[in-house]
Amino acid sequence: MPRRSARAGLAGALALLTALTITTTFTDDPAGAGARTGTTGPCTPGASYPSPLPATTMAATRIGGAFSFLEGPVWVAGAGQLLFSDMRGGTGPENVQPSTIRRFTPPNTFDVFLENSGSNGLAVTGDGTGILAATHDQRSVSSYQLSDRSRSTLASGFQGRRFNSPNDLTIRSDGTVYVTDPNFQRGNRPDELSGMTGVFRVSNGEVFLVDGTLAQPNGVVLSPDETTLYVGANAGNTIVRYDLLPDGSTGRRSTFASIAGPDGATVDCAGNLYWASHTDGRIHVFAPTGEKLGTISAGRNTTNAAFGGADGRTLFITSGTWGNFGLYQVQLNVPGAPY
Repeated sequence: MPRRSARAGLAGALALLTALTITTTFTDDPAGAGARTGTTGPCTPGASYPSPLPATTMAATRIGGAFSFLEGPVWVAGAGQLLFSDMRGGTGPENVQPSTIRRFTPPNTFDVFLENSGSNGLAVTGDGTGILAATHDQRSVSSYQLSDRSRSTLASGFQGRRFNSPNDLTIRSDGTVYVTDPNFQRGNRPDELSGMTGVFRVSNGEVFLVDGTLAQPNGVVLSPDETTLYVGANAGNTIVRYDLLPDGSTGRRSTFASIAGPDGATVDCAGNLYWASHTDGRIHVFAPTGEKLGTISAGRNTTNAAFGGADGRTLFITSGTWGNFGLYQVQLNVPGAPY
């Protein structure tokens, strides 16, 4: 795949991923004293894991509802809380969708973490004190300090052109960010990428094009050993995989699996993939080999999933109809990997 680079001019913002202090401890900080489910998560190197699903066909339980349109769940391990984006209908002449980051604290507390976040997909930084967000309001990748909710921009475009509407993202252990950029939330704003919907890599203040040929790339996840990058092409009904090189660049691309309307995804410690199908309202579960292991149903229009809970084995799922989206959960056998 082409990997043309463009200086993002944002090396200082990228440094936030690894330089955020870990001494912040206060009640309202989801990071608390802990780290992201990524760097110090529940995965044990070299461990063996059982079959991930208690049954090949499962159903998740709805634990909260009446939201507008949910996306981007991510578990903050130190606080024992789940953050997720809630988008509303487009407003103004540019038809941009407002977004709020909401918070779920088990067993049953929901509240607002951040108004006007402009966010879709979320990921926790390596030290657990910040989150990265695919932010369609500013057509950017943004960083939020969890202590005071302050926002900075990590990347806003490629080769001087604005992104469409960043949708989902994942962070490698060295701080490299992979982000998908379909045009779902671009609204009436100009198309500066000449029709391209792409996958990008942000590393050391530069933005690289991973792939500009996928039809509406959406979910993106890394394998636990960080040797493989997976991306769902929503309009292509395909999940592709890329070999990752040591510097974070991508090598060979191949087709991993096919499902209808692949949306967001997550991965467990054994490398099994959990991919949401917006079309059929299910989570499709695949072994790293591509073997189909089963499905988890969660109502209609399933958008995303993330592992969390005290032992990392609870899968949280966002699904529903416009204006009545819900958060679902199901207990599985294998803990979730870094997100």
